[in-house]
Amino acid sequence: MKRICLFPGTFDPVTLGHVDIINRALPLFDKIYVGIGINAAKSPMFSSEQRMEWFKEIFKGEDRVESVVYEGLTINYCKEIGARFILRGIRYVSDFEYEKTIADANRTLDKNIETIFLTGEPKYTSVASTIVRDILKNGGNASPFLPEAVIASLKNKF
Repeated sequence: MKRICLFPGTFDPVTLGHVDIINRALPLFDKIYVGIGINAAKSPMFSSEQRMEWFKEIFKGEDRVESVVYEGLTINYCKEIGARFILRGIRYVSDFEYEKTIADANRTLDKNIETIFLTGEPKYTSVASTIVRDILKNGGNASPFLPEAVIASLKNKF
């Protein structure tokens, strides 16, 4: 049985922290779907298509990573793609408390899908998409937090 994992998030934009979690998860899974979730409560800065393209560019040549867009409950999308694992990155204790609540709810909905937490590299703990968006909106240089593929695409926009 293949070890298929969904790494859900908004990834708005994709950061070095996201890439770090995926790279460190690759030895654990046969396939990682990066699930760009559509959340009606959020108004993203970048289109889901743009975010999907960033992942395609960053992980070109790595066929075990595939970016997808989905809507609805994460647990339902896991069933749709045959994922038995949900991957989540943890930076701080507060992240764990929030993520554990979601993991517990998901486990209640489907006991066959397990959430796996990876802690971020210390050098990426301050990297958050919210902060990066704020830097970009205010004309700052967000490149220390972003993969090269994202930086290159933003040069024409900001």
